[in-house]
Amino acid sequence: MIVELNISNFAIIDNLRIDFTEGFNVLTGETGAGKSIIVEGINLILGQRASKDYIRKGSTKATLEGLFYVRGSVSDNINLILEEYGIDIDPADYLLISREIYSNGRSISRVNGRTVTLIMLNRITANLVDIYGQHEHQSLLDVDNHIRIVDSFGDTELKRLLNKFREKYELLKEEQKRLNELTIDDIEKDREMDLLRYQVDEIDGAALTDYDEKDIFMEYEKLSNIQKIQFELGQVIDMIDNDDYNKKSIIDDINICISNMQDIDQYDTELKEYSKILADINFQFQDIFMDMRNYLERLAIDTERLNFLEERIDTIGKLKRKYGNTIGEILEYRDRIKDRLNDLLDYEDLVMTITRRIDAIEGELNNYCSRITEIRMALGGDIERSIMDELDELNMNNVVFKIDINELDDFSHNGKDKVNFLISTNKGEDLKPLSRIVSGGEMSRIMLAFKNILAKYEGVPCLIFDEIDAGISGRTAQVVGEKIEQLSHHHQIICVSHLPQIAALADTHFVIEKKIYEDKTSTVVKRLGEDERVNEMARLLGGVDLTDTTTLHAKEMLEMSKILKKMD
Repeated sequence: MIVELNISNFAIIDNLRIDFTEGFNVLTGETGAGKSIIVEGINLILGQRASKDYIRKGSTKATLEGLFYVRGSVSDNINLILEEYGIDIDPADYLLISREIYSNGRSISRVNGRTVTLIMLNRITANLVDIYGQHEHQSLLDVDNHIRIVDSFGDTELKRLLNKFREKYELLKEEQKRLNELTIDDIEKDREMDLLRYQVDEIDGAALTDYDEKDIFMEYEKLSNIQKIQFELGQVIDMIDNDDYNKKSIIDDINICISNMQDIDQYDTELKEYSKILADINFQFQDIFMDMRNYLERLAIDTERLNFLEERIDTIGKLKRKYGNTIGEILEYRDRIKDRLNDLLDYEDLVMTITRRIDAIEGELNNYCSRITEIRMALGGDIERSIMDELDELNMNNVVFKIDINELDDFSHNGKDKVNFLISTNKGEDLKPLSRIVSGGEMSRIMLAFKNILAKYEGVPCLIFDEIDAGISGRTAQVVGEKIEQLSHHHQIICVSHLPQIAALADTHFVIEKKIYEDKTSTVVKRLGEDERVNEMARLLGGVDLTDTTTLHAKEMLEMSKILKKMD
């Protein structure tokens, strides 16, 4: 459950704190006061992508923080994920999640003080809170979602079968793709084989090796600059030592230094060490001189080798322009086209082999699909009965709800079934697709029925309803409120509402208002006491102008709600 919510500099919220309670929490207030902004804030804490547009005008960042209390299987699952990510686990079963949204577009998320990515955050919060917004019913109108909704009621057996099926289905798509790539007419096949042979022969003819990539360019650079090397190296050799008695060399200068040091090193052991070092340097220069002179004597312009290297570099350049940026990429390309050429050479045998594999995989898939369909049919019957029971309690007494399951011509990611929700809202009417029959108020109740049933399966500890009462009033609003109140016996409920019938059944009532301070608008939230709650209920009943009658009606409604809750 959500224990505490702290929000600052978010939209029109300056600083806000809400201490939610167990059971049924309701938030009411004038339109535009910021009720749905609070739900949006919770969404962001749970891992929804953030935008800098959320930051309050004049601020550089928005901060959102939620303290959750988790227990039971949900706690066990979350703790396993926290351990995997190396995040500290609170021994009292609390979970602290925070988001910071910056004006430069960056967003930082933390769990128990540890920075996490959005992917990590979404995985941690997956079964923490379920939010139903006023537009969520669109998912029920999308036929593609119906099979997913039915499967969400399934047990581990259905999940296991679907995982096995999907593994085989991916293999099927790979084999079909390979078969499609092979399936060409004879003329096209011969044309492709000729091209592939030419390319393989061209690459093989170059006899590429790692040497070409690493050393050939360096050798070419050396041979093409050999005259420069001879000139510069000759100068260095001449500076180190020479036969000209009128010109001093480096070795001559070092010998003078050694002679001078030998005259004085007898007076100090430190000077002897310097003499030794100079002697070593002299030997090193003599060695370098000999090695460089030998290198220079061996150095010669090899025109034939230079021409070979130029041709080799030209060949490599042409191959790179055609087949890859490096020799490694060229050789990888060669292996791929060689495999393709071999496939085409063994075309008929390969097509037959792949076709047999496809037939075998399709046989396995059909077996999985038969069992999956059986489970879905059984689930469908259970869901139909449960939904109609729920809708009957929600004042939709003559509704017939049907889950229609038909076989597709081919496999899909979900098997071979097409699932469609059909409904008849009036006695004697034909069943029609959900999207063609229901009003907004009816859709809200159908979604609530699904939520009520799913909540028993999923074990989500907190359910949030953002204006689920859209399009309903009177007795229907009362039964919707009673249904939400029943849900609060096993889940924390946070409900944004504008209907007094629903607000009256809440355990804890918060009112949300817009206040203006120094020409700036800000949202504030207040938990209502008994007398304040009567006034807010009277406002919901009668609008701005409160009368003794609306106040009395508000008191009666709250008293009746207390009696009703005691009877549960």
